[in-house]
Amino acid sequence: MKNLSTATFALSLIFSLTSIAREAAPKNVAPAKDASKETARIADSTEQITGSAEIQEIAEAAVAKPVSADPVQLFGWRENIHVNEIKDSFIAKLDTGARTSSIHAEQKEMFERDGKKWMRFVLTDPTVEKSVRVRVEAPLVRIVYIKEPGGISTPREVVILSIKIGGRKVRGEFTLNNRNNMLAPVLIGRSMLKELGWVDPARTHLAEKKIYR
Repeated sequence: MKNLSTATFALSLIFSLTSIAREAAPKNVAPAKDASKETARIADSTEQITGSAEIQEIAEAAVAKPVSADPVQLFGWRENIHVNEIKDSFIAKLDTGARTSSIHAEQKEMFERDGKKWMRFVLTDPTVEKSVRVRVEAPLVRIVYIKEPGGISTPREVVILSIKIGGRKVRGEFTLNNRNNMLAPVLIGRSMLKELGWVDPARTHLAEKKIYR
């Protein structure tokens, strides 16, 4: 009789612990996804990555920063620039609506230098008849995939270039692009504009005049 009571108590204890474990377990837990499929989805989701970068940039821009009393050069929305110390100048559009800078590139070719990947391409102005054609070499930073209309992902190389505009020299990332249908062969986005100065959207070619606020 004593053994029966002990067994009954043990069974009751087991049922109690089982009920507690069920209550503590998380509910509505989705089954784990295949790791390889999830990695591929994230790698191919350029729009989501770009969106996150845009959100972070907006958040950083919203933080109050002290205004410097030093004179800041003004630039027009179109300026002549020099790329990688090339003597010939090209027209650039200064666009605060674009985050990343881009440049027109033809005959793109990837090669290695000192164990690192570089890009070689021809820079020209497709909007100008008989424009100069200059061969440019620049270190490759990465390759991004841009989703075109229809859901097709197109690879774009990102390189490091230096530019001179007015009296300023800056260095930054450029996406190698086909800008045949654009207003200028070079576009300067916010990532570089913040290092240059202010842009007056109503005027052009202010760099040579060295206008300051």
